[in-house]
Amino acid sequence: MAEPVNLNRFRKQKARAERKARADENAVKYGRTKAEKSLDSARRDKARRDLDAHRSEDDADT
Repeated sequence: MAEPVNLNRFRKQKARAERKARADENAVKYGRTKAEKSLDSARRDKARRDLDAHRSEDDADT
């Protein structure tokens, strides 16, 4: 005769594995490294500075 199994344990293990798999997929899909984030921020700041440098005095008031 087979040993009795705790179905709650298996249900929770399965749910835990599914959440981990979904988290891994999201990390690949949406995750960015710190270097990528800082590079993006630096590029955005430079674009803002370049745009501000090209403004005329009349445009600064609006």
